[in-house]
Amino acid sequence: MNTDYFPNTSALAYAFIGGLSISQALFIAPLATHVIHLYGTKVCLYVGVFFETLSLIGASFAHQKYQIILAQGVCFGWGMGFLFVGSVGIIPQWFLKRRSVANAVAASGSGMGGLIYSLAMQRIIDTLGLHWAFRVLGICSFTVNLTASSLLRDRNKQTGARHRAFDIGILKRPEFVMLQAWGCFSTLAYTILLFSLSAYGRAIGLSAKQGSILGAILNLGQMLGRPFIGLSSDRWGRLNLASLFTLLCGVFCFAFWIPGEVVSNPMGLLSFFAIVGGALAGTFWTTIAPVAAEILGLKDLPGGLSLTWILMVAPTTCAEVIALELRRNGAKHWVYLPPELFTAVMFVAGALSLWIVRAWKVGEMEQRARWMREQGSTRQDESVIAAENAVAGQYRVEKPSTNAVEIWAPQVLLKNMFVWKKV
Repeated sequence: MNTDYFPNTSALAYAFIGGLSISQALFIAPLATHVIHLYGTKVCLYVGVFFETLSLIGASFAHQKYQIILAQGVCFGWGMGFLFVGSVGIIPQWFLKRRSVANAVAASGSGMGGLIYSLAMQRIIDTLGLHWAFRVLGICSFTVNLTASSLLRDRNKQTGARHRAFDIGILKRPEFVMLQAWGCFSTLAYTILLFSLSAYGRAIGLSAKQGSILGAILNLGQMLGRPFIGLSSDRWGRLNLASLFTLLCGVFCFAFWIPGEVVSNPMGLLSFFAIVGGALAGTFWTTIAPVAAEILGLKDLPGGLSLTWILMVAPTTCAEVIALELRRNGAKHWVYLPPELFTAVMFVAGALSLWIVRAWKVGEMEQRARWMREQGSTRQDESVIAAENAVAGQYRVEKPSTNAVEIWAPQVLLKNMFVWKKV
């Protein structure tokens, strides 16, 4: 924007490119799921490598606004989508007791990549120019992703996974709908935080270099925080910790992001917020696969995730545009206060949505245990029952062991919201 490199491109257009790349990755998810069904995981991953490399190399030759939108927004999003969908469901197939921490370790790679690129790309732009910055990114992504894609192994046949692009029947489950509410609110807030923190630093008087450092620290927080999220989720319950961490991120926005304009050392406070906020902001992306497995089971997990990605298209596309429109343009102070408040409230709303899902799960576990006792089972240990069901890929016990109407009764749901269980 400072150099007018892409003529007549506004801040809103640049924000749209960032959101478009994420939303296109989710929009292409049903097609990627269908490709896995027809041709297998590796073909899906190789298609992703092709599109992502093509987008970055193509962007290096772009000079007009529409060219960078097509390359960096659409084509890159498609590549990211095939790579993400092809890989996100593999780790839950290989782990049971440590499923969340394994998923989180893998997810922390995005934080590591963001940290490295945030610091390295500016240097490459300064020394080699924007063209070669894109080309270096393209070469790196091609080499690393092609190697990883060749080494990955899935267990689709062993688990009986059903890779349905659109399993609309899942939408009849209230718990799945509430899971989508958590995803919608969380991705709105996460996308705004990811793309706005550096710009917010510039708005309160920090330099461009300090703003890029904040972006790097935010990614460092994701890299360090995601394994911790996974480890604690396995220990204390995936739904419990996903709800708590989403809530805490909203609280931290209120406590540390909003006051950044009035403290004597804003860089210090915002750096601290970038670490703790970055560690928690990506809770949805870190835990969605194991949490969805808890609710749907391994067989329906691919179809459920496919629907999840397509439902996340709207919030990821519009998030940063909403943030820019909420800014108090022309004001001397508190320019970003409305987007900050909106982000915090979205995190809190997401946490509440998932806590309702947790209450459903508590009721489902109690009904399952009661039914087992009524059948005269001697296996009264719920952890043993849960482990056996998990191995079979059945996280829900079908009728007559559960009564959905009873579980979703308001008084039962409210009671279960305050019952402590490892869920």
